[in-house]
Amino acid sequence: MLKLTDNDFNRLVAYMKTNYGINLEKKRILIEGRLSNMVTQRGFKDFKEFLDFAFADKTGNETMQLVNKLTTNHTYFLREPEHFEYLKTVVLPYLEQTVTDHDMRIWCAASSTGQEPYTIVMTMDEYFGAKASAWNLKILATDLDTDVLKKAKAGIYTAEMVKDVPAEWLRKYFNRIDNNTYQVIDRIRNMVEFRQFNLMDKIVCRKPYHLISCRNVMIYFEMETKNALVERFYDVTQEGGYLFIGHAESVGKNTRYTYVKPAVYRRLSEKDKEAAEKSRFRRYKTD
Repeated sequence: MLKLTDNDFNRLVAYMKTNYGINLEKKRILIEGRLSNMVTQRGFKDFKEFLDFAFADKTGNETMQLVNKLTTNHTYFLREPEHFEYLKTVVLPYLEQTVTDHDMRIWCAASSTGQEPYTIVMTMDEYFGAKASAWNLKILATDLDTDVLKKAKAGIYTAEMVKDVPAEWLRKYFNRIDNNTYQVIDRIRNMVEFRQFNLMDKIVCRKPYHLISCRNVMIYFEMETKNALVERFYDVTQEGGYLFIGHAESVGKNTRYTYVKPAVYRRLSEKDKEAAEKSRFRRYKTD
């Protein structure tokens, strides 16, 4: 296995942090393990030669391959199920009552191989049932890694990967290809628009989002990078809308979001703020 020199390691760490917000300062062995075979198979003699070539490539293809190798994409259906229960019992009922144009705006900001956004749309489809046709329930799902986005769009998973999917969902939302392979049905796959996006870039959207789900990716960011991203999320969240993060993650104390419960935050509307202030005032007078 090829070894990184200190200079090459520092170059690569700085590049990933500056361009993608990902902190690999403690991941030297991981980097060597994931990149060594690719570097030698491509005919480069060492990491320096490969990095020189990749960083000089004006097309961005080489650095994208590098990023794809270094990003972590561990996910599965119904991961952290509390979020999907909260989506079904709290968020969707609220949105059903308040989204008068029936245009649901949901962004899954770290889609990986697709299990999370597909779980979201299955939850939505189950909740709305026969009323679904009256709503625009298509969601946006983005990821930095172009390789996992291809897998997500295909929506093909092994039997092991769907083992946690409820039997009813497996029958309703998947086609069985063979004894070991399932594919998400076309109707559900068409409800997700997959795009490549770098979370360090400016967020541009047509309308604010009612829900942003960015789970288990900010653990790879430094505090300053993470807090800045959360505030950019806030700017594109609809008043009354929600932010989901991973249960192993946290949001800075100075965030404009309001804490709801572990891993759930909300951008309060002016009406919500007034009600909260009145409630605090009543408790103060009682005390």
